[in-house]
Amino acid sequence: MYLELDAVFNNDGESLQIDYEFSLEDESVVTPVKVNGSVFNRTGIVNLQADARFDYSTSCAKCNKPLLRHAKVPVHHTLLTHAESEDNDEFIVLDGVRLELDELVSEDIYLALPSRFLCKDDCKGLCAFCGQDLNEGLCSCSAPTDSRWDSLKDLFNE
Repeated sequence: MYLELDAVFNNDGESLQIDYEFSLEDESVVTPVKVNGSVFNRTGIVNLQADARFDYSTSCAKCNKPLLRHAKVPVHHTLLTHAESEDNDEFIVLDGVRLELDELVSEDIYLALPSRFLCKDDCKGLCAFCGQDLNEGLCSCSAPTDSRWDSLKDLFNE
């Protein structure tokens, strides 16, 4: 979605409400991304303040259980039409007074989501040898031993 921000940039106190949804090209995002917020000009400074809400499907990084989660990602930026230096990450420098909102919101979503997901904070995961879910109970397998270490067992039996 493109926002034409000419009126916002040229009028102190002007604002533009945002209420729309778009599809994120990611198979784990199972609902459209709903974006609500506004772009407003306060004393010549134009800010974007919005929230992106969506549901995503993934699996636990330790036990591989499927997860369905709801996310709310804040989208907060200061917008400029020109800047002294392009190397500043604090501001979004627009080409003219038009903002491509889908791309900006998508980028904020990918930066906000964790790289690993857990079903719960204290997930014990799976047994590395038999695959038993350790959240459901201990496994009865014994870990294979390396025979090269057998001579060290005698040191602890004395």
